[in-house]
Amino acid sequence: MSWNPFSRSSSSSLKKPVISKPAQREFEKELKKLDDLEELTRRLYKDAKKLTEANNVLSKSERKLSQELLSTQLCQSEDTFKNIIDEWDAAMVKMDLHMTDRNVYLHRTVLEPLKKFVSIFPYAQVAVKKREQSLQEFQKCQDKMSKYQDRDRTGPNAVKLEMSKKALQAAQAEFTHQNTALMEDIPKMIDNRTDYFQPSLEAEIKSQVQYTTEAVKVYGELSNLMNGHREHSKHDYASQIQHALTELKALSIIAD
Repeated sequence: MSWNPFSRSSSSSLKKPVISKPAQREFEKELKKLDDLEELTRRLYKDAKKLTEANNVLSKSERKLSQELLSTQLCQSEDTFKNIIDEWDAAMVKMDLHMTDRNVYLHRTVLEPLKKFVSIFPYAQVAVKKREQSLQEFQKCQDKMSKYQDRDRTGPNAVKLEMSKKALQAAQAEFTHQNTALMEDIPKMIDNRTDYFQPSLEAEIKSQVQYTTEAVKVYGELSNLMNGHREHSKHDYASQIQHALTELKALSIIAD
């Protein structure tokens, strides 16, 4: 058959999209929200993990200071100073235990929930990929049917046209199913993020309050032991430090 530039095939040379641009933009907007939520959740998980690691470093570092002081000649020769460092070291042991409890609590109430939430996104991406595949199949079937519509109305072409229509209906139904599910589920997932994250945030705050309460108790007891239950202001401590520095500077080995 010779080609006729005025035949119906020329009018269908430009493929007609099976989904409108506004509908596609609306889907892409929801998908962007999903991507942003995934990025935020992964960042929160990493930051929470860094927090537990920093907690461990803080606890171990202070204990290391007391241990190093206990091994010095000063502690071995000065009983009073050694007793103070012993009490400090004992306090650090308690704080290390409290920090361990805090990290265990953080892992259970913050890290694990965040990790579970992150694990949802690969399934969402699979659904997005299926939607894209069904859209491509929908477009393919639409183009195929248009091709047969532009052909001569022969028997074989009529059969192929009918088959292409049925294939198009099936492809359209599949795409509609995939698209509708995502357009309903993505907003639900985004809207429910607060209900999911809020308990973890509350748990983190309670954990910090509990640890701080224990820290005040432990350090308060340590302060009382070191000061003989005498009250000292910041000015008193500053004066003591300044007096000690003045005496040190007066030594011959320090003098200019």
